[in-house]
Amino acid sequence: MKQKISFNYKISEIDGVFTFINKNTTIGFIRFNNEGEVEYIFVNPGFRRKGIAKKLLKLTQKKIGKKLVPQEPISPLGKKLFNIV
Repeated sequence: MKQKISFNYKISEIDGVFTFINKNTTIGFIRFNNEGEVEYIFVNPGFRRKGIAKKLLKLTQKKIGKKLVPQEPISPLGKKLFNIV
């Protein structure tokens, strides 16, 4: 059984960028445009596989109200995140 890990973070939004930060580091961020294109998404390696990228995507989609698509080039991890074969 997976144990859910909880941590405290703040959300910052500035000019098409959401950032999750805690008192020590940047946990992750997403840069997007109003067309629904994800220009860049990053999650600190120490916080990966905890649902951070999906939370960033969900927050972004709620903000712009459009289906999100990744911009080229797409990394292998990005393809996995967006379910691109």
